[in-house]
Amino acid sequence: MLSLLDRLIARHVLYGTLLVLNVLVALAVFFVLIDALKDYGKAGFGMYALIKYVILKQPQQVYDLSPIAALIGAMMGLSTLALNSELTAMRAAGVSVARIVIATMKIGFLFAVAILLVGEYVVPVSENLAQTGRAKALSQALQQKSSGIWLRSGASFVNIGEVLPDLSLLQMNIYDFDAQSRLRIQTSARRATHDGDKWRLEDVRESIIVGKESVQTRNVSNEEWRSELTPQVVSVFAVQPDSLSIQQLHYYIGHLQQNNQDTRSFRLVFWQKIFMPFATLVMMLLATPFVFRQIRSGGMSSRVFIGIMLGLVFIIFDQSLGYFGVLYALPPAAGALLPIGMFFTLAMILLYRVSRGL
Repeated sequence: MLSLLDRLIARHVLYGTLLVLNVLVALAVFFVLIDALKDYGKAGFGMYALIKYVILKQPQQVYDLSPIAALIGAMMGLSTLALNSELTAMRAAGVSVARIVIATMKIGFLFAVAILLVGEYVVPVSENLAQTGRAKALSQALQQKSSGIWLRSGASFVNIGEVLPDLSLLQMNIYDFDAQSRLRIQTSARRATHDGDKWRLEDVRESIIVGKESVQTRNVSNEEWRSELTPQVVSVFAVQPDSLSIQQLHYYIGHLQQNNQDTRSFRLVFWQKIFMPFATLVMMLLATPFVFRQIRSGGMSSRVFIGIMLGLVFIIFDQSLGYFGVLYALPPAAGALLPIGMFFTLAMILLYRVSRGL
């Protein structure tokens, strides 16, 4: 059961966190809009498609910005209590620093769970809709359906089952039609890789329709296929690790390993998503020592500024250390956990100093 103290602290911390998150997401909308405007007016990417894309990108922004919103929001909420002398009254009544920190972490836990659910069930759907909607609007000849990606190139239609991270294609089917729109050749390939100005098809089966009833087939291990289709055209349909849930990442990493793909970046994102709730909790924990220090010595604005800078440094560390780890063969789990461990240690040192009056 939540006590009156828990509810008081939770109300202020949650209000501050949601307020900061709204401000950060509003700024993110601006940057997403600026990025999308470079394609505005091309093909079918008009005002409706632009607004739809920007809106669908917001769950990802909420997910990414939640740790720093938790840090700044916890500072704002606890600072409001401090300005109203409520924290001072709590301390005078014998409430320990640890008790106040625990109350803050309770609401932090609920916020972290909510963000985890957003990342698992909302972000994958919204990111898929955003990317495919933008791609369809920019290229009328490119469509994605349940049967894969469909591309029209002249009199030919191309069906692609999947685009791998190295931009090779799986389960490719090419349908060639004549001038009377009659199917003449159907070519299937297990895999296709781009080689300079052409594609190299592997495990090819070609069916040639002769007359009205006869079909000739041939099988070859590989053959060349020249087309206007480039890796850049289909790259938008390559799976992005940030757009997958933890469960989807788990299965997709296994799928990539079966196809001899580099999985390090996917495994890094997998562990970052697992540790995201802990990152959010650590940010709230890091906020508390700065608020307690300003009660005694004043200078709240400067201490909040330092805390915000620490939050930004955490975001930078979280992104950079992980990818440096990928480059230098550090285990992805260690790369994802290292920044969190560093800032947790810092938060505990600061809390220890506060509790000792240092």
